Amino acid sequence: KDTDLKEFLKVYASLIEDYYEDVDKKAMLEKAIEAMFNYLGEDYSTYMSQEETNSLADQLKGEYKGLGIQLNRSTKAIEGFVEGGDAKESGLMIGDIIIKVDDKEINSTDEINEIVEKTKEGTKLNITVNRNEEILSFDVENKKILIPAIAFVLMENNIGYLKMEQFSNTLSEQVEFALKDMEQNGMKSLIIDLRDNTGGYLKEAKEVASMFLEKGKTIYSLEEKNENTVFKDETNEKRDYKIVIVMNESSASASEVLIAALKESYGAITVGKRSYGKGKVQQTRNLEDGSMVKYTSAKWLTPNGECIDGFGIKPDYEVEKEINSSFDEQLDKALELAEVK
Repeated sequence: KDTDLKEFLKVYASLIEDYYEDVDKKAMLEKAIEAMFNYLGEDYSTYMSQEETNSLADQLKGEYKGLGIQLNRSTKAIEGFVEGGDAKESGLMIGDIIIKVDDKEINSTDEINEIVEKTKEGTKLNITVNRNEEILSFDVENKKILIPAIAFVLMENNIGYLKMEQFSNTLSEQVEFALKDMEQNGMKSLIIDLRDNTGGYLKEAKEVASMFLEKGKTIYSLEEKNENTVFKDETNEKRDYKIVIVMNESSASASEVLIAALKESYGAITVGKRSYGKGKVQQTRNLEDGSMVKYTSAKWLTPNGECIDGFGIKPDYEVEKEINSSFDEQLDKALELAEVK
């Protein structure tokens, strides 16, 4: 019933039928979709090709299925193990040369990857290796392995340090493990480093914030075209130790959601430089050919009801970090503020 769309389809049909050369319909429609997003004139709303879509999905998935083995492509020898995989605990050793997987002769590492990919998660694979001319077999589970999205360490004075690289699909799972590990070892305060973290999944920012906030505290709200929705912590989990957040100009999107939630609803102290200022939320829609469109559907607001789009979040302590310097002024200030007297 949309007359404008009917006109578009008439033009499309005319070009397919009457243009003097053959027309690549798929390529032309891709350009038409791109043109719609160009019309919007907004950086965050865009068309993504199949290759770009797959790359983004892999980047944010945060996990993969595997044995946890690093192999030399030419010799098929084990060069190392991946943390979280089953291979490290199975009895396999560095230097073992894989010759069979489930009685199938192996000629290349690609063949191993194909077998792993086709095998269901949780299945045990029998790996036969040559170890110094001795033939040995080991059962190794094909299991979910998390791609590291964090780094953490318990520092002097029982100050925990947690660096979040990206809000991937498994970030909250990894953060929960890190917090419990450091807490069991006597952590009294925590530094969260969100520098250069450009964001990812909003749901992961919500999950991580919920680990700290008291039930009922606001995490963020969404201002959509026809309604506003407030998202609050619905969990019974909470923490009460001092938190210091380190941020910079590249802390963006989901990072800013977490910064604002912990700053305004928890009382966290912020150190560094003003954040990027991305206060919009995108939805995605996958197309039949594997490509994707990503478009802004709402603004998000901090717990205090502020929109930070284009402005960012100002830190409580503005500290510059010298480029190419081995000394980290921002982290040094965070350590000073995190110390429990």
